[in-house]
Amino acid sequence: MEPENVDVVVVGLGVGGEEVAGRLAGAGLSVVGIERDLVGGECPYWGCVPSKMMIRAANTLAEARRVDEFAGSARVQPDWAPVAARIRAEATDTWDDRVAVERFVNQGGRFIRGSGRLDGPGRVRVGDQVFQARHGIVLSTGTRPSAPPIDGLADTPYWTNHQAIEVDKLPGSLLVLGGGAIGLELTQVFARFGVRVTVVEALDRVLAMEEPEASEVVASALRADGVDIHTGVMADRVDHDGREFTLHANDVRYTAERLLVVTGRRAYLDELGLETVGIRAEQRFLPADDRLRVAEGIWAVGDVTGEGAFTHVATYQAGIVVADMLDRVRRSGAAADPDGTVPRADYQALPRVTFTDPEVGAVGLTESQARQRGINVQVGHVPLGSSARGWIHRADGLIKLVADTDRGVLVGGTSVGPAGGEVLSGLAVAVHAAVPLTQLRDMIYAYPTFYRAISDALRDMG
Repeated sequence: MEPENVDVVVVGLGVGGEEVAGRLAGAGLSVVGIERDLVGGECPYWGCVPSKMMIRAANTLAEARRVDEFAGSARVQPDWAPVAARIRAEATDTWDDRVAVERFVNQGGRFIRGSGRLDGPGRVRVGDQVFQARHGIVLSTGTRPSAPPIDGLADTPYWTNHQAIEVDKLPGSLLVLGGGAIGLELTQVFARFGVRVTVVEALDRVLAMEEPEASEVVASALRADGVDIHTGVMADRVDHDGREFTLHANDVRYTAERLLVVTGRRAYLDELGLETVGIRAEQRFLPADDRLRVAEGIWAVGDVTGEGAFTHVATYQAGIVVADMLDRVRRSGAAADPDGTVPRADYQALPRVTFTDPEVGAVGLTESQARQRGINVQVGHVPLGSSARGWIHRADGLIKLVADTDRGVLVGGTSVGPAGGEVLSGLAVAVHAAVPLTQLRDMIYAYPTFYRAISDALRDMG
């Protein structure tokens, strides 16, 4: 079949791909956007937006239960129905992407529902159509939930985060396999709505990618919500008898009505036809350079790059790809960006937030990561209660700072507390801009605020 010539083909219209495709179409390029699932990807339908609606609802229950501690008495009766209704009506349109498709088309793009594959240099095949991209191809196919190879698991009706988000009626009990950010956020939501939740984690602590002090605070909060946590447990087998799940591990059995598996995600690169352009498909992710190029005329954005499964990373990368592609178009394929006007991807100050209660905000390196890199580390650590605001709120939490002593700057920071993700903003700026510790110590910190604990952590650093 003779290929159809277009300017750009975007394979995968998740958060990053949708951003790239829409902006390039809006700039006047002929853009074909291909998506087999829902335009917008994980975030608006099963990730950021609906999960935070659930978290907001669960946190209001928890706050109401604290009335007796602060201001009198209150009786709380959880009801999942309004939460499920809001997710369907306000967040997902009952998992219908019609509005997102129309938005892209109205920007000038051409939308095709299907699975796109590379078909040689500059070519993409989707179904029986082939497109030749004059200016480039963008791969934004994301990741999908992956389950561990546990005996019997694949034959059971276990949940991923998708089924957990879509649920209309809560189970009486839930097993959660995996103690990372997604698993813990959903765990706390269900526990606060009265579900008996058990978390089983293979590593020695939950939230193992963050500071151990943060893990301790979150684990304590979950236990206070009635969650049963088991770490250092390797699952051997999963059974389902039609009524409940049984997870076997180290001669111990854990049972519940439902099983939620949140042990990671992976990019399915073998589906992309990478071999037709000389790229190995036997990789976990698709490595890209600082302008998100993976090969001549091919860019990648979002989770597929392995730089963090975060919406803010995908949109950040999308901005770089758009700038780089438009620069190449302006120069008609000549040496691109001789003036250095296209931004370069830099992940040294990558912020991340786990939206448990308390929230865990983190940026840059943990103490362990910094030491592994051979950095001369200096650490400052204080409980959130060292700030007047933390004491007033009787809030659990902490501030931990990780500094490069030789350079005199922060290389990492963690903020755990009721507004951990918001307090993180100042730490992210400090790490990103390499603000000298002397300047941070000389700042005026508003009183009484949660973020004032940063000044206490700087003093603890010495």
